[in-house]
Amino acid sequence: MDFAAAMILAMVIDGVAGWPGALYARIGHPVTWLGRLIGALDHRWNRDGDTFGARRVAGVAAALSVIALASVAAFALQALISPGWLRILLVGILAWPFVALRSLHEHVAAVAKPLQAGDVDGARRAVSMIVGRDPTKLDEAGIARAAIESLAENTSDGVVAPIVWGVLFGLPGIVGYKAINTLDSMIGHRDARHEAFGWAAARIDDVANLVPARLTGLLFAFASSRLPDALACMWRDARHHRSINAGWPEAAVAGALSVRLCGPRVYDGELAKEPWLNEAARDPAGGDVALALKLYGRAMGLFAALLLILALV
Repeated sequence: MDFAAAMILAMVIDGVAGWPGALYARIGHPVTWLGRLIGALDHRWNRDGDTFGARRVAGVAAALSVIALASVAAFALQALISPGWLRILLVGILAWPFVALRSLHEHVAAVAKPLQAGDVDGARRAVSMIVGRDPTKLDEAGIARAAIESLAENTSDGVVAPIVWGVLFGLPGIVGYKAINTLDSMIGHRDARHEAFGWAAARIDDVANLVPARLTGLLFAFASSRLPDALACMWRDARHHRSINAGWPEAAVAGALSVRLCGPRVYDGELAKEPWLNEAARDPAGGDVALALKLYGRAMGLFAALLLILALV
């Protein structure tokens, strides 16, 4: 399949180069372009004086508009390229910005290094860049837990899901998914402003990630040295997570590393009583973040191998 080969190319380019800072300084990033559009619609259509129902309808319109605009533009661009090696090359290059393979590793490694060196304050600063919980309330175990959870969840959202949709539909698939995911990250919140307006964005994101999240959990499990433990933990605990999708990769990693994840945490000064994943296990430490990164590397290698097989069939 041309699209599977193109997604492998996108993974390779991102794994080697990431998104260079010089390029970001010059043109930004396609996701930030989507973000500006979403922000503009949120500002103009999400009006405080409107009723709950009117804001929900406006949110549905905003979500569908962003997804349609991004997908149609990508489809039109892809339609200009004839099938074959040229399409594999060009679609792979165009899909590259929508894969977060390298940046995810770098952000989590930025937590692992100071944490292993005993620099808790440095680790808190680094983890604050990737999670929403209050970093000042986190001890070493809390920092490690936050970093590992972010790695597990974002492997699905940032790598596996966009690639899966790209394999299915090519450039419109990966761009459309990224529009969905960006909508959810910006407006899919249960706060006063977005409870109604962001409802559609959150629900669409849930559906788009149903299969990729479970696939990501399986990739982590089969890439680990504790396959039975990872599978058992995923099957037992994934449904306890507040997210219908994030619990699958997180529970798989918890079982693979023999640590407990999730649990109570502080958001915006309030304690969220989240359930534990793999509750009977020990708390993670700095070394476990490094082990999680190695597991991530093996899982992504396994994913690439599966894509290669698909491309050759």
